[in-house]
Order: sequence, then structure tokens, then C-alpha cells
Amino acid sequence: MLFTIVPGSGGSGPDHWQTLWEAELPVAVRIAPPSWDDHDPADWSRSLDVAADAHGSERAVLVAHSFGCLVAVDWAVRNSSRVAGLFLVAPPDRRGIARDMIAGLDHTDDIRLDVPAEVLISTDDPYCSSERALKLARAWRAVPRVLGALGHINASSGLGAWPDGRQMLDEFVITAAGRPAVRPSFRTSPPQSAS
Repeated sequence: MLFTIVPGSGGSGPDHWQTLWEAELPVAVRIAPPSWDDHDPADWSRSLDVAADAHGSERAVLVAHSFGCLVAVDWAVRNSSRVAGLFLVAPPDRRGIARDMIAGLDHTDDIRLDVPAEVLISTDDPYCSSERALKLARAWRAVPRVLGALGHINASSGLGAWPDGRQMLDEFVITAAGRPAVRPSFRTSPPQSAS
């Protein structure tokens, strides 16, 4: 399976699980937009085009975090033939404290994905409540997975290589390979704690 790493703001540093996973995944390409901190969706989308071109005609699983989730969802709906699945970790709420950095992606609430997708949710994410993240998963026709209190599921969460997350990715890849292209329904996991 091929993977495209779609980090959030700043590009996920050396201690971030995305960076650590990238080093061990068999074939992984990381997007490299010049506007890591400017959050230009068009620039990030072009970087996804470049990453997809690097994979040739093969479809890839997009492994996205934070702002990268919104960019990945926006890109995938227009390029579904190039996407094997979306593994979306801690998407931000465009109406919350991250709203200033999400200009140009207001329409992502209305996107309906036709590729397998999973949304990993923290119950104490400062950038998105678990209730809002569940609504996004439902809108995207993605399978939500509520993990408990992990903050923004980033390097500050102290996860290191996050082996539990890596196992979830491996499970997603296996499950996604057997799913039909269009998924009209979703299942939900009950929240482990209220936020």
C-alpha cells in the first residue's frame, strides 16, 4: 500500500507520529507546500497533486492530521480515483479557535466522500470538540473512532511513535481494501468520556 503524509500546520516536526511513521511505512510521500504556516489551501492542494504524481497510477492512503485533514478531504473529493482511503486524525473545527487559519475551506462541512475514510477523535482536543468531530465524520461518510483524552493528537500529546495509532492505520488499510468505493453509511464508537 502507498501512503501520502498530509501534516498539519508547520509540517509535523521530528517528534510527531507522522514523521516517525513516514520513516517506517513501506512507500510514503510527504506533501511539501511552501506555505506550511500560511495555510493556503490551493498551495497545499498542489502539493497533494505532486505527491500523487510521485505514486504514479497507484492509489494511496492519505494519512492526515489537523489542517491537513481538511485539505485532504477537499482534495480527495476531486481526485477520488487517486485515493485508496483517508485516515484523518484530529480535524480542526473551522468555526472554533482555528477559524482564522482555515479560510478557503469553509465548504468542507458539505463534502461527501466516496472513498473509505476514518476520523480519529480526541475527547479533549482544543481545536475541535468530540461532538463537532463526530458531525464532521458523519458529513464525510467516514467511520469515527473516539479515542479518549489525547489533546490534539500531536507531538505535544507525548505519543511518540504512537503504536496504537499505527495499529489503527494498519487495521484501516486492511478494512479499506475490502470496502466498496461508495460507502452510504457509517458506524460510530461511543465516546469514552465527555468533553
